[in-house]
Amino acid sequence: MSEKNSVNTTETSRRYSAPALEKGLDILEALSSCSQGYSLNELSIRLNRSVNEIFRMVSTLHHREYIQISENDRYTLTLKMFELAHRQDPIKALIQEAIPLLTELAERSMQSCHLALYQNGRVIVMAQCDSPERWSFGLKTGALIGLTDTSSGHVLLAFADEITRARMLNHHVKVDGEVALDPGQLFSILETVRSQGYATMPSAQIMGVTNIAMPIRGLGAKVCAAINVPHIARIDGLRRPDIEQIKNNLLDITTRLSKKMGHSATDTIKE
Repeated sequence: MSEKNSVNTTETSRRYSAPALEKGLDILEALSSCSQGYSLNELSIRLNRSVNEIFRMVSTLHHREYIQISENDRYTLTLKMFELAHRQDPIKALIQEAIPLLTELAERSMQSCHLALYQNGRVIVMAQCDSPERWSFGLKTGALIGLTDTSSGHVLLAFADEITRARMLNHHVKVDGEVALDPGQLFSILETVRSQGYATMPSAQIMGVTNIAMPIRGLGAKVCAAINVPHIARIDGLRRPDIEQIKNNLLDITTRLSKKMGHSATDTIKE
């Protein structure tokens, strides 16, 4: 791009900027990065804006139910953004198709399972099914999980094309407790995931859980989601499907869901 074109692009961006909207988006993005939320003073410091600058915007977002305030005057996000995302046809269709298959997977594996996809720099759990056992371990629907230290995140990164992967990492927002990985270590993990077709790893947050995740593909072999089984081994002698059997069950379920989402066996990933 020439210097003249660059200047014109900058001038156009300034001309059509919406400062109030940008302020509101800054507030939402800041709150999304902290599960404990911020007080008004903390939020003003985080955004490098005065309390007076953001007070009306915070009040409006609170009135419109995008954010909520706790008893100790800390602002956090509500699930309204999550609910809006559900109204998007592709996501809604994916969830509708996934739920009965997640139920089948839980019954076959005797483990909980969940569907996760990438949104705004992180991974969000969009649907979940509990194990039919008396006890189970699972993530709540709407939970935000790390992009770089979870099996779901590794699957979404590994099977994305190079440009999309770079964009995902560039917009990555760490969640609480997310373990930082050296870029070389991360790319080595992603190469392994690609070569074997799935991700498996001990949970970085919960002892005794082994996560197993595989991709859901759509048109053109594009990865659109991941299904993860957080496996918990029984020690009481009761026989249950082992990890290898669960991998086979998971492959069957992800293959069937991918087909429902428009994936063809002849599609190839474009790097």
